[in-house]
Amino acid sequence: MRLFRLPLLLATIAVLAGCNYKGIPDPQVSARDAEWIARVPKAEDDPRFGRYVIDDPTGEAPGTIVVDTKERQLYLVQPNRKAIRYGVAVGDEAYGWTGTASIARKAEWPDWNPPAEMKARWPHVQYTKGGPDNPLGARALYLYEGNKDTLYRIHGTNEPEKIGHAVSSGCIRMRNIDVIDLYNRVPANTKVIVR
Repeated sequence: MRLFRLPLLLATIAVLAGCNYKGIPDPQVSARDAEWIARVPKAEDDPRFGRYVIDDPTGEAPGTIVVDTKERQLYLVQPNRKAIRYGVAVGDEAYGWTGTASIARKAEWPDWNPPAEMKARWPHVQYTKGGPDNPLGARALYLYEGNKDTLYRIHGTNEPEKIGHAVSSGCIRMRNIDVIDLYNRVPANTKVIVR
């Protein structure tokens, strides 16, 4: 008798989950994006860190990006008290950053030149040309406070298995397909709040 109840229970959970979360299709990508994303190692998708439309938990104005470092979620606030939620990896506690900034620059498959502070901590890190082996992944959104570069980024990753963890040197990492989706949705000067 229990085996007959399991499918009913699973169906009920799926229906109830549909009330709170609405999945978003992957964005269209270029041939280069598709080729390079395919070269990044695959990671098991954890539904807790999937891309969904949800009720807005932030209370911020539409168009604002809010990063909840404790929950490992990034929210793009939408009209009508909705938000698009993306799973992220955040800064290790020792290197985390919080504050308010804006997106001053956007880049596709950017080169990575680690800052001097990072090179001092980890001498093995070095300049890496944009591509599937680059730690910044498919897109990068550069965060500035006024005219000053914070040196923090919202960017893709070549380590998707680390989404949901506190592992970076402070940057906000996203799955490459998610950062492409976000990049396509936000203009320069978008307000970003990291909590």
